[in-house]
Amino acid sequence: MAEKPSPNPAGKGGKAAKEGSAGFSAEERAAMKARARELKEAKRGADGEKDVLAAIAAVPQAERQLCEQLHEIVRRAAPALLPKTWYGMPAYANAEEKVVCFFKPASKFKDRYLTFGFNDVAKLDDGAMWPTSFALTKLTAAVERELVALVKKAAG
Repeated sequence: MAEKPSPNPAGKGGKAAKEGSAGFSAEERAAMKARARELKEAKRGADGEKDVLAAIAAVPQAERQLCEQLHEIVRRAAPALLPKTWYGMPAYANAEEKVVCFFKPASKFKDRYLTFGFNDVAKLDDGAMWPTSFALTKLTAAVERELVALVKKAAG
């Protein structure tokens, strides 16, 4: 006799998905909800700077200062980039509203480090391979100089 398929396969909702054993984590679901909210607010003319500052203020104190410093670095290095939130994370977009760079606080998905990343519109191409994200645990003068250079290059 053939094995009867499960009436509720993994990833199709139900108790297993709600408990987090299958499908998206609670953090991933929250990020998707944040993105949907951002898209609605963008149509209403959301204030990107205010939204980014609110996202940073919501970060646990232990990493908030690093997030505040990164925001200042990006704003100073590439003033033409527009601050906005992207999946609930601070991000910076070009004139076409495409996200050039962003940072993901470690607390966002319970990671052990903050990630500073660049999307495909960033002008960082360098041969056949180049980095698109960096792990950060603290901001030193050398790291700040490198970030400033990368953000300027990415913004074009």
